[in-house]
Amino acid sequence: MYKVLKKEKLVPTITRLKIMAPLIAEKTKPGNFIILRVDEKGERVPLTIADYDREEGSITIIFQEVGYSTKKLGKLEVGDCIKDLVGPLGHHIDMEDCKKVVLLGGGTGTALLYPKVKGFYEQGAEVISITGARTKNLIILEDELNEYSDKLYIATDDGSYGIHGFVTEILKDVLKDEKDIDLVVAIGPVPMMKAVADMTEEYGIETIVSLNAIMVDGTGMCGACRVTVGGERKFTCVDGPSFDAHQVDFEELMNRLNFYQNEEEDVAKENSAEEVN
Repeated sequence: MYKVLKKEKLVPTITRLKIMAPLIAEKTKPGNFIILRVDEKGERVPLTIADYDREEGSITIIFQEVGYSTKKLGKLEVGDCIKDLVGPLGHHIDMEDCKKVVLLGGGTGTALLYPKVKGFYEQGAEVISITGARTKNLIILEDELNEYSDKLYIATDDGSYGIHGFVTEILKDVLKDEKDIDLVVAIGPVPMMKAVADMTEEYGIETIVSLNAIMVDGTGMCGACRVTVGGERKFTCVDGPSFDAHQVDFEELMNRLNFYQNEEEDVAKENSAEEVN
């Protein structure tokens, strides 16, 4: 059992939990993720490790309450326990030999981006961070990103905060103005990551995206999280979650992510009915 040490609502639908997990905290690096079950009947939910404290023995996760399981996770309070938690899983990002890095986070992708921003900054790289959301009230981790970024740009779709527009519009200007960019990292909605990949390919800049394919067991055995990268079949859980953006089949990924949308809606309706009764 893994005890919740701290809970914070970043925005109404996005929650940050600090969890006691000393063995995982000891091995975690930026880019790793965990899979958890809230209780014995819960589904397995993959979540990026947003931060970790080796001395305290804790890890931090940030998640959006969109489906049945994440809403149940969001109901946990300090002192409550998570039934199962396994990790660290996946490959961490290689941060060596990068002198200037641009990192983009769209929506809740900013939560996944933060440990990479912090990691590159602590490695001594020049870090340019770009984050965005639909509106000001959905911007998260601004202070944290600012602390570990040499430059921070913020965009909102409605213009209520920062630059009026999308993160890709800021990236377009950054690519024109900044020289000697070694790497671009993008995490967020699939259309955004695809747009970033198309843009950076023109400049010949190495680009990494973190893929959010449907995942079940996290060991590469079930095959649910398969993606096509460079014409080859890869498994997000054991080969990723980070991949060369210029090699990813984004159309296939988007189709697979929508595969269980109807089932997820049915489960939400069933559990809402049970709560009412």
